[in-house]
Amino acid sequence: MLTSLSIRDVVLIEALDLEFEAGLGVLTGETGAGKSILLDALGLVLGDRADSGLVRHGCAQAGVTASFDATAPARALLADNDLSHDSGEPIILRRTVKADGGSRAWVNDQPVSATLLRELGGSLVEIHGQHDDRGLINPKGHRDLLDAFARSDTAGVATAWAAWRTVQATLASLRETLDKAASDREWLDHAVAELRSFAPEPGEEAELAERRQTMLKGVKLADELKAVRDLVEPGEAGLSKLRQAARILQRIAHEAPALTDALAALDRAVIEGSLAEDHLAAAARAFDIRPEDFEKDEARLFDLRALARKYRVQPDELATHAAELARQLEDIETGSDRLAQLEAEAQAARDAYAKAAKALSATRAEAAIRLDAAVEGELVPLKLDSARFRTLVEPLPESQWGPRGADRVEFMVATNPGAPFGPLIKIASGGETSRFILALKVALAEEGAAATMIFDEIDRGVGGAVASAIGERLARLARRTQLLVVTHSPQVAARGAVHFFIAKSSDGTVTRTGVRALDADERREEIARMLSGAEVTAEARAQAGRLLEGV
Repeated sequence: MLTSLSIRDVVLIEALDLEFEAGLGVLTGETGAGKSILLDALGLVLGDRADSGLVRHGCAQAGVTASFDATAPARALLADNDLSHDSGEPIILRRTVKADGGSRAWVNDQPVSATLLRELGGSLVEIHGQHDDRGLINPKGHRDLLDAFARSDTAGVATAWAAWRTVQATLASLRETLDKAASDREWLDHAVAELRSFAPEPGEEAELAERRQTMLKGVKLADELKAVRDLVEPGEAGLSKLRQAARILQRIAHEAPALTDALAALDRAVIEGSLAEDHLAAAARAFDIRPEDFEKDEARLFDLRALARKYRVQPDELATHAAELARQLEDIETGSDRLAQLEAEAQAARDAYAKAAKALSATRAEAAIRLDAAVEGELVPLKLDSARFRTLVEPLPESQWGPRGADRVEFMVATNPGAPFGPLIKIASGGETSRFILALKVALAEEGAAATMIFDEIDRGVGGAVASAIGERLARLARRTQLLVVTHSPQVAARGAVHFFIAKSSDGTVTRTGVRALDADERREEIARMLSGAEVTAEARAQAGRLLEGV
């Protein structure tokens, strides 16, 4: 609900602060007083296009601030856009527009885009004017309104739709995979056979490269290693002679202490020499290279790297890649079974969705009949005797099915006998459109209504009993939601719980528009003016009193 509106420097409005209440509020004033300026200011803070022409002459910028009681849809929008809002606190919209162009918007003092401001404003306020193209006029919202009127359970259809779409996505993915794999079947056969035959293993490249490097070192060191072994190993080598000397010393070492020390030194030399001999033998075995082994390892290494380049992977990834290609080949061979299974699941999911959508269609069709009767029951009192109303519920092609069902819903009207039905926005005139909207709102009650509704001159071109019927229906709607009505009809004005008077004043140099709430006496005088014109007569005052007493 709109609780307050503050306007600064908008056209003829210099400064204006208004407080609003629940129920029906009416705004009246003489033609040209500035009622449209007030609605333009409200439209600005609700996200309408920022027009620098709204800035009061001589001012740098115009500003409008509106405060609303928070509604569930508005709170959800704030949450979806990461805008903070304390529970129980109002939602405050603020908008400024500069005289040289450009505007800024805030929600609860947090900067937002004009698009978000418009979306949030639409969840808080419905404005129905002579040329309104939103709300009930827009066919995009007709299906939701009919579902709300019918109390339709659309959750089952949405769930069935999601399940169907999930299976369809899986099926499409498998088909794409199989189609691609099938086109590459010959290549896959060759690749899998080649990699299986080669049988690459993780870590094999490093192992082969290390062995090759060792073999290359062995070739390089072979001559030097042989020369060393020839000097150390048994025969005429030094180590053999040391052993012979040690044996001789063992026989004579007891003859002198120096010989004992010499024998000990020779024993140590023999031991170390033997260790050296063993290490040299081990080294010789390590570097014992057979040409055929070297050629085999080198060829395997080069082939491994060539395969990795061919399949555009690292050598250590060849084994994993081979397994993946084998899986793709297996998918081709076994995929037809899985494909058939998924196709059956998709058909079952489609049938489940179609069944749920058909049930929803039946609910909508039944509700459409009730809604048509309810709306047409409101048309005669609103001087739309010859008009007819019909809720069109027609099936959509399967390509347009969705989570909200398989129907297109649109409100259609025919304003003259024998005339064909057509969209409300194209068939009805401005005044007729407003009265059709009112009839619809009454029939729909509170379904789909914003917390605040504004009707701009819904009573244009009518009077007497029709104006009274309009006032009665507006008052009935206002029991459920806040209504603000710009009116020229005394019958409608008399129904208001709060009456705002819009007037223009001038001091000879500056013209200003002001708005104030009327007390009981002022209200009777204003309704009398609306009844009689420029000169308020006693009879007009008496008639105004009767109108006020009659409500």
